Parts: sequence; structure tokens; C-alpha cells
Amino acid sequence: MAQGKRGHLPDLKQTLVVPQPLDNLELDEVWSFVRRKGQKAWVWIALSFQSRQVVAMVVGDRSAKTCRKLWERLPEPYRHLTTYTDFWKAYQVVVPHEQHQACAKGSGLTNAVERFNLTLRQRVGRMVRKTLSFSKSWVMHLLCLRLFVDTYNRYCLTRFPIDDPTPLTT
Repeated sequence: MAQGKRGHLPDLKQTLVVPQPLDNLELDEVWSFVRRKGQKAWVWIALSFQSRQVVAMVVGDRSAKTCRKLWERLPEPYRHLTTYTDFWKAYQVVVPHEQHQACAKGSGLTNAVERFNLTLRQRVGRMVRKTLSFSKSWVMHLLCLRLFVDTYNRYCLTRFPIDDPTPLTT
């Protein structure tokens, strides 16, 4: 069943638009778990500020290695944008120094990605912290996240007007 669903999901790049003139990236991570709370699954997210679309996503531990995977999954046009993160040390190791800006949550520079994390927790039952809903397998955990992100990215195209709605992939 999971293989069948995975086969119908388009590549995440197909839901993205080209970066806008004053665009930047916001990076953050949110935890969930698979099977039991001791088996944490950190969801790393890169979000475009202008279009509010999830540009890249990876699930793993909270190390610099997983952060590097997230950075490598960014489409090339997005890798040169100013990037706002919290003060987690993995970002300082991975994101190029000249475009990285670490900031506090109250600064407002990571509000979009923090809001996405709240939306993710509200709409995907397996992401809620104190719940009876959880993923029994990594495959289903990843598929549910991916399905939500695909739907969310397509919704953002209608919700947040942008200057150039050209698709990233043609």
C-alpha cells in the first residue's frame, strides 16, 4: 500500500515557484516519534518566506548530518537566499556564514516556519505531542508528512499572492 501511494506523489520541486525578488528562507525543526516516544523523528523544514511553500524537508535525528541533508535537498535557486534559523549549532555548521542569520523566536524572522510547525501539529494527528495517534512505521510517517506538504504547497499558491508564479520546474 505504501509503495503505491509513494508512486503517485510528485517530486516536491514540482509544487514550487521560482524564488521571488525579496525572498528568504526560514529553517526549523520539529520533533515527532515513530512507535514510541523514545524513538524521536525530527522533521527539518525549509520554508520560503514569500510563497510560504515548503522548499525542502527531511526526517532524521537532530544532528548536523541531517541538517546537511536538508541543505542538499534545497533546489539550487533557493540555496543563495538569506537564511534565518534559531541558534541550534547544526545550522551554524551547515549554512554558509555569509547568508546565515541566527535569530531569537521573538524577533519575527522565523514566524512563517514556526506557524507552519503549528499548522503541521494541528492538522496531522501523528505530529501532536500528547495523543494516542502515532506512526507505527517510518514509511507511513514519511508518507503522511509528504502528503500534507504537497497539499500545503499547492494551497499556498492560491493563498499567498506572489509577483512571479512561474513554476520552478517546467
